[in-house]
Amino acid sequence: MSDTRQTSQSSASGEEKPRRRFFRRAAIATVIAGLAGGIGGAAHAQGGGHWGWHRARFIGTPLDPTTLDEHLDRMLKQLYVEIDATDAQRVQLAPIVKSAARDLLPVRTQMREARRQAVELLSQESVDRAALETLRADQLRLVEQASKRVTQALADIADVLTPEQRKERAKHIGRWHGHHG
Repeated sequence: MSDTRQTSQSSASGEEKPRRRFFRRAAIATVIAGLAGGIGGAAHAQGGGHWGWHRARFIGTPLDPTTLDEHLDRMLKQLYVEIDATDAQRVQLAPIVKSAARDLLPVRTQMREARRQAVELLSQESVDRAALETLRADQLRLVEQASKRVTQALADIADVLTPEQRKERAKHIGRWHGHHG
């Protein structure tokens, strides 16, 4: 009789472990995707994605100052061609973009750390909802901070561009996102 109970308990717990593991992994993946989507959505909503910030290699890999400068130089060269930038505009745009990128680099690092914390919190035996909520609130503050900095940089860039360049850029972005008009 006790053998029957042990067999049924072990088979039930054997089924429960893969199920629990699946739900834990699904929860972790959901939080990570939500955090990444929130960051990307906020940056994209502010127009940051249109200036090269959407590149996965910029978001996903560790960056040292040399790598960052190389990436920004490539991005700026492409932008200069697309807007037919004058030499004076090139001199003005580079510091704006590079300064914003350097200001946003710590936010990027904090977001990576938050993803690590989320995974850690969700892989515990019991979910600490208060800790998850605190993490979520912290991430919203970071996204707000990044959004403000991106908006400031975009406004500074817009001040350097001519109205025609801004209109052409807006058309290009609209076509890139499938908007016609």
